[in-house]
Amino acid sequence: MNQIKIIKNRSDIGAGTRGSDMGIDAIEIAAINSGNNYFTRFPYIDVQTHNESIYNMVKALFAKRIVHVLEQCQRVSNTVQEVLAEDYFPIVLSGDHSSALGTISGIKAQFPDKRLGVVWIDAHADLHAPFTSPSGNVHGMPLAAALGNDNLENKINEVSIPTQNIWNDLKNLGTISPKILSQDLIFFGVRDTEPTEDRVIEKQNIRNYKVAEIRHRGLQTCLSEAKSQLEDCDMIYISFDVDSLDCDLISKGTGTPVSKGFDPQEVIAIINNLMDSNKVVCLEVTEVNPLLDNKGNKMAETAFEVLDSVTNNYMNHMV
Repeated sequence: MNQIKIIKNRSDIGAGTRGSDMGIDAIEIAAINSGNNYFTRFPYIDVQTHNESIYNMVKALFAKRIVHVLEQCQRVSNTVQEVLAEDYFPIVLSGDHSSALGTISGIKAQFPDKRLGVVWIDAHADLHAPFTSPSGNVHGMPLAAALGNDNLENKINEVSIPTQNIWNDLKNLGTISPKILSQDLIFFGVRDTEPTEDRVIEKQNIRNYKVAEIRHRGLQTCLSEAKSQLEDCDMIYISFDVDSLDCDLISKGTGTPVSKGFDPQEVIAIINNLMDSNKVVCLEVTEVNPLLDNKGNKMAETAFEVLDSVTNNYMNHMV
C-alpha cells in the first residue's frame, strides 16, 4: 500500500445548487473542531477550479456548463494521474460528483492496460446522458460518460451538435471510451433513479445493493458477492457520495438528499472491507454542501468521521 496524498477539488459547476464547493472546507473545519490533525498529516494538492462559470448564461440546457465541466474533469484527470505516477494513494475530496469522470479518466490514463472496477456508494445512479437528463446537471452523468453510454434508445432531449461534441470529448477524456465495463460497476445504496436510468441498469445488468437488501441479507454476504464479481478487475475505485447516507438520520447537507440511506458505520464497513482486498487505488468523497445543512455542519462532520476511520484502517495495513 502507498502513502496517501489528498487531492482537493473545490468545484461545484456540475451540480444544480451552489455550495458543494465549500464542502472540503467544511470537512476540514469538522476535523479542526474535533481536535484532529488529519489535514496536516498528509501532503495535498489543490486543483484549479472554474466556479465563476456558474454566473454565465446557460447555453447547453441539457448539459449545463459542460464546457467547463470538461475542463475541470481534465484538470482532475491530470492531477490523479500525476499523483498515481508518484506512487501515492489519492484521496480525492470533490465538490460535486461530475468530476468523478475526471478521477476515473486519470486512473485509466495512468493504467491504460488494467481493468478498473468501480464501487459507487450513492443514492443516485448518475447514468444520465444529455439525451436523457431531466435537469441537465452534469453531476448526474459521470457514469454514463465512463461507460460510453449515450442511452439514445431512451432519448427525451434534442441535444445540439456542439453539446454532443463536448459530450463525446468528455467520454474520451484521458483515454479511450469506454473506461469501465458495466459488469465492473457495482452500486451500493442507489435508491433515487429516473426510468431512463432504470432501463440502463436493467439492460446492462448493473448490480445495485440497496440498503434494505444489505440489512436483510447481511453486509458481509453482499460484500463477499461484490468482491467476487470484481475478481477479474486489476484495481478498484471507490466513490462515496454523502447522499448515500440517510438524510433524516444525518442532515440535508448535500445537493440531493434522500431518505432511507446508510448510517455512517455501514459506509465505513463497506469501504474498509473493499480496502482490505488491496485492489483499491483511489477513494473519492463528494457532494458535501454546508449551505444546505439543516443541522449545523453535521454532514461534513459525518463525512469526516467516515474519511478518518477508513484512512486509519488503510494506514494500519501499511504498518
